[in-house]
Amino acid sequence: MARPDTLAEVARRHKAGDDFSLLLREFLDEFYESLRSGVAGGCIADDPVALDDPQEHALLGAIGEHLARRWHLTIPPWTDDPSRFLHRPFFTTTIEGLKALLLAESPIAFRRRLIFTEAEPLRRARMPQRPRASQG
Repeated sequence: MARPDTLAEVARRHKAGDDFSLLLREFLDEFYESLRSGVAGGCIADDPVALDDPQEHALLGAIGEHLARRWHLTIPPWTDDPSRFLHRPFFTTTIEGLKALLLAESPIAFRRRLIFTEAEPLRRARMPQRPRASQG
């Protein structure tokens, strides 16, 4: 099956039973390819269906917003839906000693959703090398 080329497709396929983490990695590879051809905005434009897991649901909002900020694209309005924000902090590590670092490094799109992760959470081998956009 082809890699998902939109976040909306990631959500649809995950709801159908596909692995969320694998879908995200494949999506990011497609997204970074679409940057080269100038059509990346379409990859994040459509509102993904609601996911049952609140962390995954919020993560899609963070990813859509972060990719838009990082690559100077229009931030999709769906990313601001209140349902895409957590009410309790979520750390992408269980290692207590790393949590302070994640608090400091998390990009704004993740931090404002109470998702704490590394400074470049969507890094992939196919990611173009370009100066970082303002985190605003």
